Amino acid sequence: MPDAQRIPLCASDALVDGGLAAAFDVCYRGQNLRAFAIRYQGRVHAYLNRCTHVAMEMDYQEGHFFDDSGCRLICATHGAVFAPDTGVCLGGPARGPLAKVALSEEGGMVYWHTAPDLHPVAF
Repeated sequence: MPDAQRIPLCASDALVDGGLAAAFDVCYRGQNLRAFAIRYQGRVHAYLNRCTHVAMEMDYQEGHFFDDSGCRLICATHGAVFAPDTGVCLGGPARGPLAKVALSEEGGMVYWHTAPDLHPVAF
């Protein structure tokens, strides 16, 4: 994809601090993967739904990524924990930060942005 695109994801009020994530599909380096968007301390963030310990999805139920405190993202399979605002690993068996997906918020909508190695899944 030559030019970056802004893709509508969800209404801003669909993402609540420490609440459920909005899931979406992306093509990342030739692989179709799930990604998720969350709100933390008033700002939106998105990552590939891929633990850095073992390449598998992190949520135990669709959209459940936060721990009980609502302050950390957690991999339900192996217990690795990540900072919601940076994706940096805070503990557990992970191997580095989560892969970030660029987001923006404008006019009551959240958008995700394509990149050279990240674009919408073609059906």
